[in-house]
Amino acid sequence: MRNTALAIAVASMALFAAGCNQAGKPADKAADTKSGEKADPKAPEVKALGGMKTEKEQDSYLIGMDMGRSLELLKDDLDLAVLQKSMQANMKGDKPLLTDEEAQQIRQRLQEKVRNKQVEKMVAMAKKNQEDGVKFLADNGKKAGVVTTASGLQYQMVTEGKGAKPKISDTVRVHYKGTLLDGKTFDSSYDRNEPAVFPLGAVVPGWQEGIALMPVGSKFKLWIPSKLGYGEQGTPGGPIGPNATLVFDVELLDIVKPDAPAGGPESAAMGTGPKAH
Repeated sequence: MRNTALAIAVASMALFAAGCNQAGKPADKAADTKSGEKADPKAPEVKALGGMKTEKEQDSYLIGMDMGRSLELLKDDLDLAVLQKSMQANMKGDKPLLTDEEAQQIRQRLQEKVRNKQVEKMVAMAKKNQEDGVKFLADNGKKAGVVTTASGLQYQMVTEGKGAKPKISDTVRVHYKGTLLDGKTFDSSYDRNEPAVFPLGAVVPGWQEGIALMPVGSKFKLWIPSKLGYGEQGTPGGPIGPNATLVFDVELLDIVKPDAPAGGPESAAMGTGPKAH
């Protein structure tokens, strides 16, 4: 498993150091009205954001915010006072308290700790998503108009089209919006204002089954259990967690003829939507 959190943290620290070094230059000092010096009249005007009126404040806060997020896994294992002291000392060029060998020894231990925490987090998330999905689908399946298929897919016809139903070998053009059970949108062709075009056989099983039930011109709502979606892995580094149940609003616009131009974003537009692994 990639050591994502630690890599981001290290990158954030490097960026933070670089940003602070830049902040020490005379031009930045002149722009900082808190320094007591007059701002450079030729400097571009800085829009106040978050109550902060200078670039130095805004840049510093942003880097601190990113660092805080990237170090979330280690928030209970870090002494912030020592972290700040180490950064300040190294940015001033003071001699480090650790030798290169000692630093590498600690780095390896920290990497192992982050890996273990990542695994623990994913296991806990997978368990919760699985439990939430099972409960949701059990309740949802009792609602009027919701059909549960033998595979566990659930769908509801919103609008019935009059066209043909696609086969697994067909290429289709659709508009769709995908959300998690908490309502958060993770992908939407509507937001891109461009339908997606893809071979039906290239998408996740829940989409293959669901779209094959739709006559062209139909609008369906699909509830896809994780086993018919992205399974235990989810989308690593993406918005879909392990064992996540997905909700899609789908509009089948057309069955694309083999000799017709795609005219759509194909796999790029599918993003974290219905693509198969």
